[in-house]
Amino acid sequence: MLLELLRVGGERRQRGCVRRAGPHGCLGVQGALSVSDSGREVRDLLVAWRNDGCCRIRDRFQRAVDEGDLPPQADPQLLARYLTTFAYGIAVQAASGVSRDELQELADAALRDGPLS
Repeated sequence: MLLELLRVGGERRQRGCVRRAGPHGCLGVQGALSVSDSGREVRDLLVAWRNDGCCRIRDRFQRAVDEGDLPPQADPQLLARYLTTFAYGIAVQAASGVSRDELQELADAALRDGPLS
């Protein structure tokens, strides 16, 4: 069940990064990767937002371990960092023009060959 939720969530994220109209990528990832000192406050806000997302995912993975949806040896922090790093990478690739089909192949491979496989 959890793997199915991850698959659906990953597909939604991938689709959101490569909508036909508008800029590709993710504002939360691209918005402050490289800013001057005057943009430090925005960068810090986006870093905190991304870290909060990772913590929420970690907490959900911990709940999955506690409820038996994931094996007891699963590492919720590692899984959360893996997932968020992959999602942010998808956003960067989308902004670079990688096609929706290629991003889907990457998402499929990550789910098939990743730490939960």
